[in-house]
Amino acid sequence: MEEATVVLIVGAGPAGLATAACLTQLSIPYVIVEREDCSASLWRNRAYDRLKLHLAKEFCELPHISYPADAPTYIPKDQFVKYLDNYIECFNIQPKYHTAIESCSYDKVRKCWFGMARDMTTSVTVRYMARFLVVASGENSAANIPMISGLHEFAGEAIHSSMYKSGAPYSGKNVLVVGCGNSGMEIAYDLASHGADTSIVVRSPVCVLFLLHLKEHMQY
Repeated sequence: MEEATVVLIVGAGPAGLATAACLTQLSIPYVIVEREDCSASLWRNRAYDRLKLHLAKEFCELPHISYPADAPTYIPKDQFVKYLDNYIECFNIQPKYHTAIESCSYDKVRKCWFGMARDMTTSVTVRYMARFLVVASGENSAANIPMISGLHEFAGEAIHSSMYKSGAPYSGKNVLVVGCGNSGMEIAYDLASHGADTSIVVRSPVCVLFLLHLKEHMQY
């Protein structure tokens, strides 16, 4: 079967939802597909408990809807998910969940995109024809664990950061965090806060700056 639309959006994370909302405001037809069973699955299912937005809320709002006036400066994960749910309801966004795009190609003659999608529940294949294609599948949608010599022989637990939830189960244990990006640094802090003996290894030299609450120490 084939379905025609103006815009095909791949992914129902924040970027895909924002695109859908803007198209709705302009009355432009679209279809949004998502391979998972929910929107923003990275935030709902693969994020640690203490996660907050790392930028102030005014820089992280989606188009056309602001955060509540009483929202904290750095929005916690659960509040951000609630914001997305309200966003979906407000703009009547209806992602086609459990739908995986298996291939996309551009027809230069017909000047349109053809996307082959498969319903992961029924295995039914649908070909979408669209004038525009928006890929909003996210840069962190797939976990990447590097090939480390001897890792398969390691007797302890080895997990990717997307599987980490809280440092509570690691209290009193030795834990090694590989990498010091946003997730690595925050997970290391969470582990230490829960009493884990935490170490970090970094591939390249990095400058780590610890900021104090200067307002508590400065005289005005």
